[in-house]
Amino acid sequence: MMKLTLVKIGGHSLENKKDLHQFLIDFSRIEGVKILVHGGGKSATNLANKLGLNPTLIAGRRITDAQNLDIAIMTYAGLLNKNIVAGLQKNKCNAIGLTGADANTIESVKRPVKTIDYGFVGDVKKVNSRNIKALLLAGFTPVFCALTHDTNGQILNTNADTVASEIAIAMTEEFEVELLYCFELKGVLSDIKNRNSVIKELTTSVYRRFLKQGVISVGMLPKLENCFKALQQGVSVIKIGNTSMIGKGYDVFTKIIL
Repeated sequence: MMKLTLVKIGGHSLENKKDLHQFLIDFSRIEGVKILVHGGGKSATNLANKLGLNPTLIAGRRITDAQNLDIAIMTYAGLLNKNIVAGLQKNKCNAIGLTGADANTIESVKRPVKTIDYGFVGDVKKVNSRNIKALLLAGFTPVFCALTHDTNGQILNTNADTVASEIAIAMTEEFEVELLYCFELKGVLSDIKNRNSVIKELTTSVYRRFLKQGVISVGMLPKLENCFKALQQGVSVIKIGNTSMIGKGYDVFTKIIL
């Protein structure tokens, strides 16, 4: 079975021009077929603040009203996505920038209101793996931003970690999938005050214990929930670390294990 490497890069790494430059070089050198998923919450928040808006996050997830949805579309699908695609093209990686609406790759439903109204936030319903596979086999490297659609004309803001895990799960039908979550830290930390306290292997049992002890930060919860779900549904390998993780010879990261 052909190997597929799926990398998700977070907003903080996107903001650091030096780190992003090196990341794009390293990502371009990954052998075989690959997919990049990027966030951009920090950039969206910065733009919203400049426009006098104050985005709200609950348990690491963004509340998206109509104005903040417009900002997300402008930031994620526009500025960030196209700069990343241009950077990959510079490094001879034939990238193509996408939202979930493009080629109907990711369908979602607006999150129902229970205790919290998240606004225009989408929960992934279906990933069209055949369409993504067609792009991969045609020689393209898909670059997805954190936007999906409901097939009725509505763009929906969707957690980038979730987008990455759902694509990874869908692609296991025909690929051996390795999922790499890159963000600003070296991995999952046992002590949030010590950036070198990287947990080398995080199992389900240890994760549950850390949750009870309050060790895991709120912002890390959606990422780890997606990791364990992806492993349970066929993704072969999942690692969490900073952008250096995809370079050769770097072995400081957290490996997620069931």
